[in-house]
Amino acid sequence: METSRLETFADGVFAIAATLLILSVDTSVGSPVGANLRHTLLAAWPSYVAYVVSFLTIGIIWANHHTIMDQVGRADRTFLMLTVGFLMVVAFIPFPTRLVAEFIGKDGARSATVIYGITLTLTAVMFNAIWFYAARGGRLLRNDADQRTVRGISKTFVLGPWMYVAATIVAAIAPTVGAIVFLLFALFWVIESSFFGRDRSDPAVTR
Repeated sequence: METSRLETFADGVFAIAATLLILSVDTSVGSPVGANLRHTLLAAWPSYVAYVVSFLTIGIIWANHHTIMDQVGRADRTFLMLTVGFLMVVAFIPFPTRLVAEFIGKDGARSATVIYGITLTLTAVMFNAIWFYAARGGRLLRNDADQRTVRGISKTFVLGPWMYVAATIVAAIAPTVGAIVFLLFALFWVIESSFFGRDRSDPAVTR
């Protein structure tokens, strides 16, 4: 079957998940009045950081999903179900984001950051599952799929789960440090995706 409806559904899930992230900020700020507004806005800084990290993460996942779908020419039932599982985890990201925003620096910080790390690890695992299922033996790839791009995606994606497992272990030991590592990972994926995308679009590089 064609992939157009699957891509439309995925885009909708990404959009909703990214939009729901703002609730972590809204909950932290609440409804301050008078002179308390500035203090409340400043005190809510963990919510802003959590929002940025998770928004960047979802944004990169969305961009990379489009990258792999550029190489996928068709879908079967297994691919659809794997994608549903992947999107289910993506849609869950706002929940641990809210936990981190609320509990970082407090007694529940360890649990919050570990749950966040487990969620991102599962996201990376499911991303690998849908890609390698489609790419193995060219099962669902386009007939004219760019083999250089296919190899590049495979080499990059396989690192994701291990990176997030390592970050989750760090978060279990030192929650604040773990949260910083998640931020650095988000920035890394932004940079990596930007350079990878530029190389793909450069005819001189792809020849």
